[in-house]
Amino acid sequence: MAAGRLLPDPAFSVKPKTSENNQNIQVAKTEVAVLWWILVLLIGKKKKEKKEMTTVDEGVFLMDDEENQSQKELLLDDNNLKGDDERGEDDSQYQKITSWPRTFRDSMEAYGSVPHSSVVLEAGSRSLSRSLTRLNNSFRSLSLRKRASSYHLESTLTAPLLYPDQETAEKPSPAPRSASRLSFTSSAVQPSFHEPIKGPPKCSYAQSVFNGINVMCGVGLLSTPYAIKQGGWLGLLILFAFSLIACYTGVLLKRCLESNPALHTFPDIAQAAFGTPGRLVISILLYAELYAACVEFIILMGDNLSSVFPDVHVNLVGVFLNSHQLFSILATVAVLPTAWLRNLSFMSYLSAGGVIASVLVVLCLLWVGVIDGIGFHPSGTALDIANLPVALGLYGFCYAGHPLFPNIYLSMQNPADFPSVLLLSFIICTVLYSGVAITGFLMFGGAIESQFTLNMPTTFVASKIAVWTTVVNPLTKYALTITPVALSLEELLPLAWFKSHLVSILIRTTLVLSTLLVAITFPFFGFIMALIGSFITMIIALIFPCASYLKLLRGKLSRIQIAVCCSIMTVGVFCSMVGTYSSVMKIANTMQS
Repeated sequence: MAAGRLLPDPAFSVKPKTSENNQNIQVAKTEVAVLWWILVLLIGKKKKEKKEMTTVDEGVFLMDDEENQSQKELLLDDNNLKGDDERGEDDSQYQKITSWPRTFRDSMEAYGSVPHSSVVLEAGSRSLSRSLTRLNNSFRSLSLRKRASSYHLESTLTAPLLYPDQETAEKPSPAPRSASRLSFTSSAVQPSFHEPIKGPPKCSYAQSVFNGINVMCGVGLLSTPYAIKQGGWLGLLILFAFSLIACYTGVLLKRCLESNPALHTFPDIAQAAFGTPGRLVISILLYAELYAACVEFIILMGDNLSSVFPDVHVNLVGVFLNSHQLFSILATVAVLPTAWLRNLSFMSYLSAGGVIASVLVVLCLLWVGVIDGIGFHPSGTALDIANLPVALGLYGFCYAGHPLFPNIYLSMQNPADFPSVLLLSFIICTVLYSGVAITGFLMFGGAIESQFTLNMPTTFVASKIAVWTTVVNPLTKYALTITPVALSLEELLPLAWFKSHLVSILIRTTLVLSTLLVAITFPFFGFIMALIGSFITMIIALIFPCASYLKLLRGKLSRIQIAVCCSIMTVGVFCSMVGTYSSVMKIANTMQS
């Protein structure tokens, strides 16, 4: 043995490694490496999400006060939010008033079926895209989805409606119209949770035309023959004149929207042109029109059902209900549960069939006249000056779709085609209106009712199809029409009440029952429609677009453009005054008699 060499202890000697041991060691090293990289990726993703949430906390979620801040922290599930301590309570209340109604855009999209809720051609894909986007961007619990709308309302208090001037307005891009309601955005930051929010696809030219027809072609179609009875044959010229004027004012709305990228809705245009008072006045008028339309739905269903079952009545404990009153109550009971829903995507699928329902009713009218042998009998007067103001309101009601024109414009793939889309939609609707007016009056003459379905003999199958189509169509549209009104009232409530579904049900139930009360008190379908068309539609479709156009683009218009707008406003004011007075007097005289 060599001197100085240390021998290993046999107890701790290392045996030579076999090939199997080497293989096991390599596998273990590989597993450790894979686990290490997975851990690194998870840590990196977590840091990224934390950074995004921190950005949201600092740049977007600005609270009104400390009390609301503590409540909204619950909505974000353990995310700490920073309040805006500099803004006082008074200023917060001022912001709430100036931004009301904040739910207008989303609620009117569902009501008007544009662009992604209920158009038949794209109903499935667009509603599914919106639903998946909302689900994908929701926070960890389902309860947050219920409260997201209230949180969105509060978060938008700090977002300016209009930018100080055109130069600064061009820099930030407005939030996409089709973004989910759960996207919390401001003018400075647009963060995304997990993935960027992708809006639904834009509408093609044909789909935009369909949307335009669906917006304008409604229950007004049923009263066009009655308008000839009121105003005479020459009164049809008013229908064509209103069609031209309303189409032109629709184009003016497009130009108003183009004047500032922050404008998206009717109330936005009103605030840009006339400040907060203008926004409040226009919003109240729009919601009043929707409420009155719900009253018309109740009257419509009651009238048509009572025509099918005229002998049905109830006499209970001294309370007598005739056929119309009974079926109005039953119709209200039928639509009440649908008004409680907050997700109306399913109802919007059915309401998009409004165009199909209108075409079906027209075909049934022609079938009864031609095939079933009712025939056509020329009658009537050339012009009835005394009742012409009522015809003004009835014809004006036919073109009451202006509040949804901004939605159609912003949903198009090529917004430059909006004027031609509008023109084609108006041409189709005017041909449909005038054709039904002439056909219906030739069939029933001076006996024509405010709804031509009431004159169709119930013994014919085509008549039954027309009547039941007329009944079912309002059943599907009632909830979509009353929901924007309900949301506008709910957002005025304190935050704790707004989040309560029970409070929402109470408000909606009160609204529905109030429409029933008005419908039973004033069961005059034609005169109520004439009142809406004279008072509200003239302001929204004729006066307001011209006034806003003159205000927003002042200094850039020619004398001819100014003269045309002033002329249209004068016509609108005259028709509104004369038509409103005449409609109110007709209602009063009918109630007295």
